[in-house]
Amino acid sequence: MAVYTEVGFAEAEALLGALGLGGLTDLQGIRSGIENTNYYATTTRGQWVLTLFERLPAEQLPYYLELMQHLSAHGVPVPAPQPDAQGRLVHSAGGKPAAVVTRLPGSHRLRPALVHVTQVGAMLAKMHLAGVDFTPQQPHLRGLDWWVETAPLVLPHLDAGQAALLRDEIAYQQHLAASPAGQALPRGPIHADLFRDNVMFDDTAGDDRLCGFFDFYFAGTDTLLFDVAVCLNDWCSDATSGALDETLAGAFMAAYGRQRPLSHGEVRALPALLRAAALRFWISRLWDWHLPRDAALLQPKDPTHFERVLRSRIANPWHPPH
Repeated sequence: MAVYTEVGFAEAEALLGALGLGGLTDLQGIRSGIENTNYYATTTRGQWVLTLFERLPAEQLPYYLELMQHLSAHGVPVPAPQPDAQGRLVHSAGGKPAAVVTRLPGSHRLRPALVHVTQVGAMLAKMHLAGVDFTPQQPHLRGLDWWVETAPLVLPHLDAGQAALLRDEIAYQQHLAASPAGQALPRGPIHADLFRDNVMFDDTAGDDRLCGFFDFYFAGTDTLLFDVAVCLNDWCSDATSGALDETLAGAFMAAYGRQRPLSHGEVRALPALLRAAALRFWISRLWDWHLPRDAALLQPKDPTHFERVLRSRIANPWHPPH
């Protein structure tokens, strides 16, 4: 979500006008994130987010946008993609494939409490249930195959201990994925990146209320438990040590389980998936840190946090309380 591609006011105004979204009054580049170019766009009809896809080809985009449409129709609060007169959701801006979606109200909760993690756990389970009848399938593009492909690019930047950890963990995850237990884990569309900065809360009516999940552009068809593990590692981890906060994690899993109880196999596999989720973000942050792209507002994130998370999950396997 850094600004890699500059979009002029006139071009954005023409696109939003063609979509019937009113006259453009303000356009601001979004600083956070590192993957796509995003702008906040305000028009006479509302507030929107204009996304230019820097890496994803146009043929992969319908999966993400149709998934958002599907979830919205099933009561999951997500940004609504805006179609053109022919019903197409993929547009063009700055010479790149683009989309325009509704801007969610609210703000992030970067220091979550029980009230936040329980709502995220419950809504994630509802999202997984809503995805059961979403028929399109597309691989999760930051899954195991990508880890294996990307590891050789980052290994030269690691010390001997880090390199051994990376190689050993990839081998462990390959073994799990190929095992009968790994193959039996329930699958479906997952968000795959549901960090604190991809969820909005609103407190204008009193207590904090979850008002949306967004940024589905890492979504794909994969193990539902991977989504759970991504959330636990971000929403329920100590920022300094990477250790899991078991009170928050237990509350998250209880809320999730009231909507979609885990199978016995999922309960057994959760410690391994917590390692997998930590590995995924360690590798991607190493990649962004050591092999950066030019961007007007680029802010790569420190990879050492997820190295600590991975080491903590290996040393302290965690199962949710009964």
